[in-house]
Amino acid sequence: MSVLVVDASALGALVFGEPRAEEMAEALSHGPIVAPALLWFELTSICLRKLSTYPKQKEQILTAFLSTRQLAIEVVEVNHLEVIELARETGLTSYDASYLWLALHLKGELLTLDKKLLKAGHKQRSNRRYL
Repeated sequence: MSVLVVDASALGALVFGEPRAEEMAEALSHGPIVAPALLWFELTSICLRKLSTYPKQKEQILTAFLSTRQLAIEVVEVNHLEVIELARETGLTSYDASYLWLALHLKGELLTLDKKLLKAGHKQRSNRRYL
């Protein structure tokens, strides 16, 4: 079973019931889940945006956010120097490069809804540079 590296776009869709939530739930059921520590900061940021946009749904949003504590997501440290280099090569932010680096390093599957990140992941895998 391959490890799944989940980013905030995919987890946010699941947690906050966005259009592709069911697809993300299905995908996350197929292996151990890992992420860099920044996942929780990014998910917090998504939650804050949701609270600003939908203030009347505060309780539902916070309940959904707190439900993430029940998910078995292992936080894995990344090599920040290698993340910097990967970000420079791909044009990704250092945040997105962290998820990609982790997927490449662990030879896992990257679960994201970010098209630019997904495209960079396919390109890096085809180059086999980091595998």
